[in-house]
Amino acid sequence: MIRQPIISVLGHVDHGKTTLLDRIRNTALANKEAGGITQHIGASEVPLDIIEKIAGPLMHRFGAKMVIPGLLFIDTPGHEAFTNLRKRGGSVADLAILVVDVSKSFEPQTYEAIDILKEYKTPFIVAANKIDLITGWLPKNTSSFSESIAQQNPNVVNDVEAKMYELVGKLSEIGFNSERFDRITDFQRELAIFPVSAKTGEGVAELLVYATGLAQKFLGPRLDINTTEPGKGSILEKKEEKGLGTTIDVILYSGTLNVNDTVAFATPSGIGTAKVKALLKPKSGQDMRDSSTKYSYLDYVAAASGVKIAGSGLEDALPGSLVMSTRSATYTEEIKTEIQEAFATEKIGVILKVDSIGSLEAISRLLQNMNVHVSKKGLGDVTKRDILDAFAMKANDPYNSVVLSFNVNIAYDAEAESVAAGIKVINENVIYKILDDYKEWLDQAKKMEKEQAERALTFPGVIKVLPNTFFRVSHPAVFGVDVVAGRVKPSYLMVDDEGKKVGRVVGIQENAVALPEAKAGESVAISIDDGVCGRNIKEHMLLYTMVDDQSEMMLRSKFKHLLINNELELLDKIAELKKKMIERQ
Repeated sequence: MIRQPIISVLGHVDHGKTTLLDRIRNTALANKEAGGITQHIGASEVPLDIIEKIAGPLMHRFGAKMVIPGLLFIDTPGHEAFTNLRKRGGSVADLAILVVDVSKSFEPQTYEAIDILKEYKTPFIVAANKIDLITGWLPKNTSSFSESIAQQNPNVVNDVEAKMYELVGKLSEIGFNSERFDRITDFQRELAIFPVSAKTGEGVAELLVYATGLAQKFLGPRLDINTTEPGKGSILEKKEEKGLGTTIDVILYSGTLNVNDTVAFATPSGIGTAKVKALLKPKSGQDMRDSSTKYSYLDYVAAASGVKIAGSGLEDALPGSLVMSTRSATYTEEIKTEIQEAFATEKIGVILKVDSIGSLEAISRLLQNMNVHVSKKGLGDVTKRDILDAFAMKANDPYNSVVLSFNVNIAYDAEAESVAAGIKVINENVIYKILDDYKEWLDQAKKMEKEQAERALTFPGVIKVLPNTFFRVSHPAVFGVDVVAGRVKPSYLMVDDEGKKVGRVVGIQENAVALPEAKAGESVAISIDDGVCGRNIKEHMLLYTMVDDQSEMMLRSKFKHLLINNELELLDKIAELKKKMIERQ
């Protein structure tokens, strides 16, 4: 059998994901949602007859022959459906539609969606939505963009072009070659952009025809299924249903499931099982989230399907985890491996708390790409224990003493402990934002550490006494110098090239202005407390900063990156002078 392709619809909130699907389904689900925003994860099957009703004339014009039974759409309020729509090594989604509001262009969840699509290597197309809001656009009685644009005012056509190339530019910035769909000759090399209006339906015909055609052309054998194989799917959501108890919404991507089958899945404590009491599917064109949706009770379902499973023992099922029939001989091994991979950690790293296994895997993979290690992973709210674990990490690596929490709450005692222990908790509900916030925190932490180190450590430096610049002979001696290498600061102890103490720097000035330090290449006036010009301070003489043992050790190890130019070689020279001092003693 050939199954229907699974298409995930992603995009920033309010960019029109649900309205676009409503146009395809001919429902009014978006109007029933609070503020028109999708509140829950959903799946909708759109059979071929509905696609033909919308795009039939276009299909006939192109001579397109459809062999797939329809399309299975996943609608999501953000990251949830796509991160939970997963299987080991990638995504369950065969194709994705990224919805972008042409009047707002890219927003945080747009970047989040693209990051996840790139990470899972999921092919996608762009629906450039809300073209009806372009000034002067006159809706036409057609679902075809090509027919509608041909009837628009030339100024409107120019404005549409400008919006398309704005998106082309945005996509180019993040590494994609893209173009409007009707100008593409190679869909494997260029990302297709489809101008659409979910409100009027214009452009939906081309979007459906090309999505269907691309799925058939490039997915090939991936759409073949064996109906005798045990079912395997991904848990999108777990919820309580009146009269049914705990249910799980599942995308079945392989094989079949039957009533009275036993299914296995991941739980917080390992592997759980439940006997399937009922398999429920929303009727064609309806969404499993809608309270008015009518369900069909089935004896079995075959991939690819969105199905609600009712049964006893589902209470601990984890959203985002694999669910599979125990008719499979490998179910225990597969689920154990999934859990081990998802929760794999390292000895040193950040603490990560998230809402589902899907989020855990997606964020872990993105952190890995940033070369960020994770020492502890968990599902659920941030606890006081998490803060204490991050504090314990501080001694080994302060850059990892941070808690990253995604789409979860922070317990009251955990929040209080984080303040007391000085542990940063980054809590966001957009993956794109949590990664950016962490990078910003890391940059600030490194900057603060550098500033603290530069205040506390003595750095290597060498100055040369300038001739005819003895401004004051002693108490303190004031004279002009060139900073030959390194740096010099007030309070630094200076020695000559024999390692003999000359005195401590009292101050540094340039044109009568006090300076916090002088660096290589600068000429300044310097004052030294115990120095006497003409006695232990002479013209053309070289004076070195005396780097204490603790500073030297730290500069050669933890803070080696703070040494610039030839300061490391200068540190070696000063180490030799210190030996001379010890030998004289």
